[in-house]
Amino acid sequence: MKTKEELLKLYNLELNELLAEAKKYTFNEFEFCSLISARTGKCSQNCKYCSQSTHYNTNIQTHPLVSVDEVEKAAKESKENGAINFAIVTSGKTPDEAKDFDELLKMIKKINSLGLKSCASIGICNLEQAKKLKEAGLRRFHHNINTCKSYHSEICTTHTYQDRINTCNAIKEAGIELCCGVIIGMGETIEQRIEMAMELAQIQPNSIPVNILTPIKGTPFENYLDKIDEENIIRTIAVFKIANPNSSIRLAGGKKARLSEENIQLLMDNCIDSAIVGNYLTTTGFSSEHDKKMVQKANKTLKSL
Repeated sequence: MKTKEELLKLYNLELNELLAEAKKYTFNEFEFCSLISARTGKCSQNCKYCSQSTHYNTNIQTHPLVSVDEVEKAAKESKENGAINFAIVTSGKTPDEAKDFDELLKMIKKINSLGLKSCASIGICNLEQAKKLKEAGLRRFHHNINTCKSYHSEICTTHTYQDRINTCNAIKEAGIELCCGVIIGMGETIEQRIEMAMELAQIQPNSIPVNILTPIKGTPFENYLDKIDEENIIRTIAVFKIANPNSSIRLAGGKKARLSEENIQLLMDNCIDSAIVGNYLTTTGFSSEHDKKMVQKANKTLKSL
């Protein structure tokens, strides 16, 4: 693993040099995944970036857990659009917060029956729950650290950084692939972005989604548009790839709102191996056709089922 000093030195290279270094580790195959916001809003946690928290008035449309049929419909559409991973995403601290765990297991089995790789982003889990998810056939679990340990208390106080690490450890112990990433642009320093890269390298997730904060009106971070610019977004993602050469770096939420098409293409050419296609939880993304064209332009092969 590279040291903090080594990664900081890389971060501050001329941009072309940094991208050339990152490209050495970038996979030639590109992977699409998609998601459904299966339960939206009314979350008990106070994450300062999140429109779904009950602590803030963001006027989003909320809904309880959707039906298995609705998940099946969305999954089929995602498969047609080239996604090979399909994720169930629910608001709330834990998957059993609304007594929905058994229904989630049914959804996982349905996604698998379609030939897709099932994924779930359902909050903080313990080992017993992780084992049940594995038994149901869950292929991948998504659970971000969101930020580095030294900055976590500035983002959320209703659960700890260690709660998130414990979940990641339980998922890996249960034999499920781990998708674990961050949100950048929340007021963290460059050094703290380096810390994120290093902490992820210790976790060794299969996939690292990098989200860029989209400030939501009503949240404490509603005016945080100027906390990171496009060049520093690119530098951060490049360093993440270098620090995590065996993990797929996934461009996720915020790419449409926070990056130019030119810079998204630059990342596809040099730093990232995967992306979320379609919409996110409460924000919109690009169409699958749009992203397919960018993958082709990067001379990468799109993974298929």
